Amino acid sequence: MRHIRLALRAAEPAGPGIRLLTLMDPDGWPLPRWRPGAHIDLHLPNGLTRAYSLCGDPAEADRWRIAVKREPGGRGGSAWLHDALAVGGELPASLPRCTFPLAEGARRHLLLAGGIGVTPFLPMAAALAGSGADHHLHLLHRGPPPLPAQLGALGDRITLHDTSGGRPDLGRLLGPSEPGTEAYCCGPPGLIEAFLAAWPAERARVEHFTPPPLPPLPDSRPFTLVLARSGRRLDLPAGAPLLPALHALGAAVESSCEGGICGACRVRWLEGPPIHRDRILRPGERETHLMACVAGCAGPRLVLDL
Repeated sequence: MRHIRLALRAAEPAGPGIRLLTLMDPDGWPLPRWRPGAHIDLHLPNGLTRAYSLCGDPAEADRWRIAVKREPGGRGGSAWLHDALAVGGELPASLPRCTFPLAEGARRHLLLAGGIGVTPFLPMAAALAGSGADHHLHLLHRGPPPLPAQLGALGDRITLHDTSGGRPDLGRLLGPSEPGTEAYCCGPPGLIEAFLAAWPAERARVEHFTPPPLPPLPDSRPFTLVLARSGRRLDLPAGAPLLPALHALGAAVESSCEGGICGACRVRWLEGPPIHRDRILRPGERETHLMACVAGCAGPRLVLDL
């Protein structure tokens, strides 16, 4: 598992309950490059791992920026980043992963954000503007919007929708789903569900805040988990989770969300068939890969390229 050490170099308020953090290498070295739509995992001292979208400029090679909204009903991750992490403090992080990329070849891009879900869209919108691509960002928010300074830089490419009086009709807001138009959504579960009901799945891309409830595994059966490279194997009962079994076999498979939305535990499978329950792999990717945190097996053997 590859982690790097980051130091907090600046922190500033960026809207109601939001802290904008600038993270750098402690010695000022350049950081790994990233694509718009990427996120990182922060490994907190209290044992929590939290994923945050990178919302700065990918061209800034020496710093990463994330925006953290305080979640009063959360498990303590956002509170620690607001209250305990001071400028100069350090913490480990994963390398950037992009499970929410811009679609190549699309003629038009529609970006739909809910509140703090606007963070991945800031570098995405900037990249689209830089390339001259046709795009528009719709931000649904309640009360003052997040990251007002960053939103102001988007000019007329963004429309704000205060939902204090109710959410607008997404079908009307997004317009017709014409070929060549790709739509993206990041926000709370209710917004994502409404988006997927309003837009064709084959041209829809989503990123979740938190893992949605997992569907059951009715087709699962007892199976043998096999690691192809080491030859290690383990017999598992129907519906057994893969991650603990992989760790028991000594496989260094990273994990973060453990709900099929972050991409940390992506593994290539060789024999199955696996049962997919993640929310990020596209149909073609599922022919070769699975997300170990949520996948099951519908056959007698599941062979992984480990």
